[in-house]
Amino acid sequence: METRTKALAIITSILLSANTVLSQPTNPTQTLTPPTPAPSKTATLTTPEHTTPVSNNHQATNQRIEVKTQADLNILTGNIQRPNGMIWYNNKLFTVCTGDWTLYEIDPTTGTTNQYIYGVHNAHTIYPTYENEELHLWIPDFQNNTLVHIHQGVIETITSNLSGPWGITNLDQETFLITNISGNNLIAARKTGETKEVISQLKSPSGLTSDNKYVYIANTGSTRRAIEWFEKNALLNTEAPIQSNNLEEHTLITGLQNTTNLTIGPDEFLYFSYALGTRGVVGRINPEVCRTKGGCTSDEVEIILYTELAAPLAGLTFSNDMKMYIHSIFSPDIYWVQIEPHTNE
Repeated sequence: METRTKALAIITSILLSANTVLSQPTNPTQTLTPPTPAPSKTATLTTPEHTTPVSNNHQATNQRIEVKTQADLNILTGNIQRPNGMIWYNNKLFTVCTGDWTLYEIDPTTGTTNQYIYGVHNAHTIYPTYENEELHLWIPDFQNNTLVHIHQGVIETITSNLSGPWGITNLDQETFLITNISGNNLIAARKTGETKEVISQLKSPSGLTSDNKYVYIANTGSTRRAIEWFEKNALLNTEAPIQSNNLEEHTLITGLQNTTNLTIGPDEFLYFSYALGTRGVVGRINPEVCRTKGGCTSDEVEIILYTELAAPLAGLTFSNDMKMYIHSIFSPDIYWVQIEPHTNE
């Protein structure tokens, strides 16, 4: 049975926590002041006080490593008021603050935090590209229902016809995929602004990631369809939207509660945040194994981190050396923990 009630409750909580003033830019291209350091944004790297971990009765039967708990988390910074959405890129962390509508750049070694640009109201994910030796950031603005492009101190609205955009990943060099949690669909958005629905009838889709061949979608509104997969080629070539409401062959994982963020780790495993009760958890699987066998169940998930933070966890990004960064949605503290890469044993 679908956990629609739980899904609606958590989505409602997220929306009520966010800023409620919705506005569309009057000018799609805004030339802003170049990034300047934000005052008093240097944090001290500390380790939280030890707390007794809650017994985890949901540990996967194939668990091969020691599960990290709240006591293993290190606080990176507590100086961004309401972070939401985070990406590690080129030895820096980028995160959006819904409190002051600012994108910040964080040095993950020192915690030094600088204002990067103003004008993004609320974002769950950030997608970086490196073009012509310059950094470009592509961000679905959840509050404004837009996709924005940031480059050289300029924020540009690419498209403004989205419906609760949450996740973003690439389809090809000129096209992004974006999940619409309110629209229950996946759309393809070109860098020039054209959009097309490519998957319909999802269940409150949130997290989104991809590898070279496959796209992975989190359905936060369904435990039975917690994570699904699709081939990129099929999405590139579709004329009409794929209806995903009854495609069991696309099941990747079943049985997860309120799955939100997804990412492919440096070890090529799929990592995802979800809930056990009210607590945020991060798990991982080998996506190839789960695709081949027609889907994995929740007891086959390798739990990596079991926290005492309130679900949903946000951010969820990795450095190249397997440091994992997370935060609880809208909470000021950003955490990191060293994760062991998977083994073949």
